[in-house]
Amino acid sequence: MFRASNGAPCGLRWGIATLAAASVLIGLATDPADARGRHRRAKHTTQKHSSYQPPSAAIVVDANSGRILHASNADNLRHPASITKIMTLYLLFEQIEAGRFKLDSQLTVSAHAASQAPSKLGLKPGQSIAVEDAIKALVTKSANDIAVVIGEAIAGDEDEFAKMMTAKARALGMSHTVYGNASGLPNDEQVTTARDQAQLGRAIQDRFPRFYRYFATSSFYYRGQAMRNHNHLLGRVAGVDGIKTGYIRKSGFNLVTSVRRGNRHLTVVVLGGASAGARDARVRSLSDEDVGQGATERTAARIVEQASTLAHAKPPTAPAIALQMSPAERAPTAYDPARPESAETAAVAPARPVPGSSEPITAIPVRTLTVRTATATQNAGMAALSMAAAGTGQMPAPAAPAPQYQTASASSVPVPLAPASRPAAALRQASIQASEPPAAQPAAVLPAPKAQPRSGWVIQIGAFPDEGEARERLHSAQNVGKAILGKADPFTERVNKGKETLYRARFAGLDEQRAEAACRYFKKNKIDCFAVKN
Repeated sequence: MFRASNGAPCGLRWGIATLAAASVLIGLATDPADARGRHRRAKHTTQKHSSYQPPSAAIVVDANSGRILHASNADNLRHPASITKIMTLYLLFEQIEAGRFKLDSQLTVSAHAASQAPSKLGLKPGQSIAVEDAIKALVTKSANDIAVVIGEAIAGDEDEFAKMMTAKARALGMSHTVYGNASGLPNDEQVTTARDQAQLGRAIQDRFPRFYRYFATSSFYYRGQAMRNHNHLLGRVAGVDGIKTGYIRKSGFNLVTSVRRGNRHLTVVVLGGASAGARDARVRSLSDEDVGQGATERTAARIVEQASTLAHAKPPTAPAIALQMSPAERAPTAYDPARPESAETAAVAPARPVPGSSEPITAIPVRTLTVRTATATQNAGMAALSMAAAGTGQMPAPAAPAPQYQTASASSVPVPLAPASRPAAALRQASIQASEPPAAQPAAVLPAPKAQPRSGWVIQIGAFPDEGEARERLHSAQNVGKAILGKADPFTERVNKGKETLYRARFAGLDEQRAEAACRYFKKNKIDCFAVKN
């Protein structure tokens, strides 16, 4: 074999040179075709997204003053999609506050609920889910099956629940909104406006400050699976603390959100985004542009329920939606029938600029209807009131009585008691009286006895500035580690560190071996944990 002066075999150098030349020739032969193919695919994708332009609408409301900072097609009818679930949760929070349900109450899944289209948890008929898990499933996963579970638990069936939803919309001054189901899945008669959704977004914060924090849940662990919130602005845009996204083909990508920066507070609604990215970019832009105009002190009246509107005028029906579109919005749209009706994607398309206006939303202080019942467990009469007011004239089938709870100690989670009986006839004896709207307060809890000493080993999964958050973490940990925790006793423990108060989230009643095993399991599932002898 010949060798070059540097000692490398000539044959080897020749082979390398030949291979390199061949690679260049192959590249020259194939790159243009591949480039053309990639170009065609990219062009097709761009055309596909650019051809989808659902009718849009937007509004920005200064929650402190009630002043409109921006509006575009704010009163035009649109399909709400999954932002429907804001009203579903409003009615559920109302029932929890009234004492009919507790966060640990179990809701049974029906065949109708299980049959809903995705997105869903996929529970089977006959299975059950805790109320708190149901809330988180709606907020994060936007689970359609669980929305129906909630509606059936409150009203007996989904149709009756939809009537309650529409009646509640009227009471809140949402004059153009009609609900047809609990989830937001396609329904031609289910319509709303950006202004109405801003009203609801403000009302749910005013009425239920204790429960509103669930809308800030970034992820939810259920049966070992993590579900991330579809609201991608949480944690990415300064001040965003909720609340709900939505998408079906006819609506486009919707978002109702709340932005707090310093003492300023905005409610921002964008409906009809061409993609999740375009919608999010629009919300971000409107928030940044308008937050500086917001008032720094709350002067707007609380949004309260208007009793006089419960049984009055029917709002515009869905066919009127075409009359409320601009000529560009009425132009035919190239729909993709294969696209899932309830999917949420992250495709980005440019947002269209829209004009604004400055007309205010006026919150009118009025009297509201309250239901007085014989016992706390008979508060399901509220459902009857709402449906009668909506003009149905029908009483819902009584739901199964929710379990009652007591608090084991000042720092423990609720413990179930035996359910109390609730005669159906008692529901029909609910009396109605007019009263001033009560201030929003947390649901009443039973006075708790002194904390009992706990023996054995304890595991701690965190310490939090808010007791509600500590309980939430305990409940999530129970879902993740049911098998390993067994009958361990969850509790919170208040501690003061200087000027700071923290609530430890702990499980007691374990021996050393089980405590160490539980911590290993939790750490494996990315939950902080340490064990200590009590």
